Amino acid sequence: MTAFGPQVIAALIVGVILGLVAKATGSTADDPNALGQTLQIIGSSYVSLLRTAVIPLIFFAIIASIANLSQVSNAARLAWKTLLWFAITALIAVVIGIVLGTVFQPGVGTGQETPAGYDGGTGSWLGFLQGLIPSNFLGLDVSASFSPDDQSVSNRVSFNVLQIIVIAIAVGVATLKIGQAADPFLSFSRSTLAIIQKVLWWIIRLAPLGTIGLLGNATATYGWDTIGALGKYTAAIYVGLALVLFVVYPVLLKVNGLSFRKYFAGAWPAIQLAFVSRSSVGTLPLSQRVTERNLGVPGGYASFAVPLGATTKMDGCAAIYPAISAIFVAQFFNVDLNVIHYLLIVLVSVVGSAATAGTTGATVMLTLTLTTVGLPLEGVALLLAVDPILDMGRTAVNVAGQILVPAIVAKREGILDEQTYNAANPLDPFEEDDDAVDGPASGGAAEDDDKELVSSRS
Repeated sequence: MTAFGPQVIAALIVGVILGLVAKATGSTADDPNALGQTLQIIGSSYVSLLRTAVIPLIFFAIIASIANLSQVSNAARLAWKTLLWFAITALIAVVIGIVLGTVFQPGVGTGQETPAGYDGGTGSWLGFLQGLIPSNFLGLDVSASFSPDDQSVSNRVSFNVLQIIVIAIAVGVATLKIGQAADPFLSFSRSTLAIIQKVLWWIIRLAPLGTIGLLGNATATYGWDTIGALGKYTAAIYVGLALVLFVVYPVLLKVNGLSFRKYFAGAWPAIQLAFVSRSSVGTLPLSQRVTERNLGVPGGYASFAVPLGATTKMDGCAAIYPAISAIFVAQFFNVDLNVIHYLLIVLVSVVGSAATAGTTGATVMLTLTLTTVGLPLEGVALLLAVDPILDMGRTAVNVAGQILVPAIVAKREGILDEQTYNAANPLDPFEEDDDAVDGPASGGAAEDDDKELVSSRS
């Protein structure tokens, strides 16, 4: 069977070709021909499948992560310190993203008009705060609209991702407080999460088909000239990723009395694998191994912090990428952003990373950001044209940050083995030893029959 990466690349090529054919044969956004309409249906159907899995994935993943804190010694202090440093680095990364987005202006000059009916969504600070308060247990919102053309009434059901996060955090904390009485619920939550992740693997198998529809429809709608503008967007993303990886991280290490050269020497095998595989979760066993063996972080803490980071610590996917992408979408559709919008982008990037849950993270985080700021979701399809290229750099930065924070926290807490950290030659993480064991995620993150799909997860 052909590996998943080549399948997606082939789908990108096929999607562009079919989109150009549809556009050349007269397909438009308002009046698509048969090919254009087919591409629209395929793309929108795939997005609907992903959205279907978002709610249960976020809910049960957050509950399981909070429940795992009870298994770590001195968990409260270490968890708080870890999450604090996650937030600090995310804040720095998203600010860099916003600055680069305003400097590069990747979406300017596309000639697109603001989508018809677009009213600015929920892009206000008050709206964001009100949106945090759940209106019901599932965070659902039902609205009705009347069509004067055919005199019909249509109902629309939507969900607020931030409300789902708030509910899941409350349930997770309550589960910890209850203790043994909550064990059956925890067992159910973990089993449900495993089932959801398996279903997501099946959905991800359809990614090449969804890519053809989404990119083909984008090409047919906007044309190749418009998509060519993504070159500036791609450059802005990679400049931001490079600044975080090679400037911000070394500065943070130096401030905390750690050698950045030793850090990169020890963590590089995992960073390199992340770049090639495009999978934070697939890289997790190696990330945890280099964190312990090469950087001297105690195994008990590393087994908590690194897996936690794989689902909630994503400076590439959840900070730089959504910040620059949101600015791109706003500029692409000629929507003006104000200070409040930028503050919302920062806040969502810092507190909303849990929504990524390690799977289809960039897509979920970008959707969350655009929805909160109130930007049109139509622009997401365009960004898929270069997503595999971006995903390599995003995932490398994600994994680098997931290894960095445990090292910094361990150093500050006085539990870091500095002799191991400063060793002249880091150990080969692929070399077996007497006490080597697989990481805790090695069994569930990518099973044998799913190894070819690892590259789709970041």
